[in-house]
Formats: sequence, structure tokens, C-alpha cells
Amino acid sequence: MKRKKILILGASGFIGKNMAIYFSKKKNFIVSGTYLNKKTKIKKVKMFKCDLTKKNETDRVIKGSDIIIQAAATTSGAKDILEKPYIHVNDNAIINSMVTRSAFDNKINHVIVFSCSVMYQSSKKPLKEKDFNPSLNIYPNYFGAGWMKVFVEKMCEFYARLGRNKYTLVRHSNTYGPRDKFDLAKSHVLAATINKVVNCKNSKVLIWGDGKEERDLLFIDDLINFVYLAIKYQKKSYELYNVGSGKLISINKLANKIIRIFGKKITAINDTSKRTLKTYVCLNSSKAKKELKWFPKTSLEKGIKITIDWYLKNKNILR
Repeated sequence: MKRKKILILGASGFIGKNMAIYFSKKKNFIVSGTYLNKKTKIKKVKMFKCDLTKKNETDRVIKGSDIIIQAAATTSGAKDILEKPYIHVNDNAIINSMVTRSAFDNKINHVIVFSCSVMYQSSKKPLKEKDFNPSLNIYPNYFGAGWMKVFVEKMCEFYARLGRNKYTLVRHSNTYGPRDKFDLAKSHVLAATINKVVNCKNSKVLIWGDGKEERDLLFIDDLINFVYLAIKYQKKSYELYNVGSGKLISINKLANKIIRIFGKKITAINDTSKRTLKTYVCLNSSKAKKELKWFPKTSLEKGIKITIDWYLKNKNILR
């Protein structure tokens, strides 16, 4: 069988790098990737510097690919979402506009695009794809990013309807694992908490806010497995899938679980002077299970242990 050329946009980032490493080990794929500022060396992956906000550069790297995994994005943690929410909106809208147009012009067969769950209204019940209600308010701090993601999803659906490309849109939950961002200014909650616990110099570690908000956490390997199955099994020209664990855990319980797994005598203390994102969204991924035979295989405990072990081995390099 002819090997497929797979291009991973944003291969120097958390999701993109993990994807590139995984697919580079598969015999059926020839893998290349893009970066913007920080070049990443990955065995068997040819890397290209590319500014994806520019059409000519985007065309240059996309041309000739069979499959594109669109993992390029401006991302960060709760601090930026609260203080500078606009940084997740403009560049990401432009990048995805350029990528979808270039994929169409260059007749790319299959494009996988990462959306996320920020457009959903908070709910303790696991939500299906159809449960997003555009007539209801999106959580205020996610307003810009949420509507930007919906715009990207609809733009991909528009191009899919033109009949030239197949699109997979992935509404994933809070993803974590090796190669994540661990600096406290830009990292997500699980990576940030691991950083705090591992580097704690006394008996107390501070948790922002009251810690009662809850998250659906997905290990990176399970997200990668979903992408592989979408490439293998998706038939229709456009599909949107929830991809999550289907379980909620509060930030306080998560912090205590990390402390226990790390095995350090530390007490988690809430700093209620810090602002937090008081949301809770749990994803129902039954569509992915039914159509693609996907389900999360990694328990939270196992995923945390793997992530801690990776961080301990690499934390000096990350500084």
C-alpha cells in the first residue's frame, strides 16, 4: 500500500509534537511538520518553518500532502484567558482560515482540525455534540474563543460541502500528558499543579481559587488514538466528534490526587484571592465510540503518573 504523506501543523507544540512522534513510528505514513519560532527535532519528521497566517507560506508547506492535522494554535492557561482573552481569537481565526483555504486549493484529501469544548454551557451531565445551543450564552471568559471555535467548525463544514476535502472536527476536553507546557504562566491546570507539587519547597502548595470548578481530563495518547481511528474509519466528508473522558474531577480533588501519586507530604491550600474559571463541562463521546470504535483507555491515575515521570526527567531542560 502506498504510504500517505501526513503534515502536522504546529508540530513543535504539545499536541502536534506528540502526534508527530506517534505517526513517525507508523510504517504507512511519511510525516512532516511545521514550526514558527522554536524548531523541534523529531526523528523521521522533516520540519518546515512556516507562518500560517500567510497564504503563500501555508500553500508552500501544505502542497502535496494527503492528510493534514491542524494542531497549530495560540494557546495558554487560565491566567491569559482571564487577563488577555483576545490572544486566543484573532490569530487562531486567521490561521484556520488560511489552512482551510489552502487545503481546498491544494486538494488535500483529509483535514483533521482541533476544536475544543469551550463553546458548551456548563453542565454536570455529559454533553453530546448536539447539546451545544448557540442561542444560549457562552461563558463570558470563553466568549471570544468559544465563538471563534464555532466559526472554524462551520468554515470546515463549508469547505467539506464543496466536495473536495474530508474534514474531522475534534471537540476535545482538557488534554494533558508528556511534552505539555509546565510553566505557571501558560500551562493548563494539571501541568501547572504538577509543577507546583514537584517543586514545592515547604509543606503547602497553593491552588488558585476555591478549587470547586471541575474538569474533564483526557490523556494525550487517547486523543492521538482518536485521530488515528478517524483517519482509518471516517467515511463522510464532514464529522464533528466529542472526545473526552466523560468524567469530571474538581481542581481540589485533582491536586490531592497528584500529591498522593507523587508521594510527597504536602497540603493543598486554596488561594481565594486568585480569579478562576468557574465552569464544568463533561463530554459524552458515544458518537466516536459508535462510529470509530474509540474510547479513552488511560485512567487518570495512570496518565498523571506518566506525566509526572516525564516532567521529572525533563524539567531541567524546560527551564
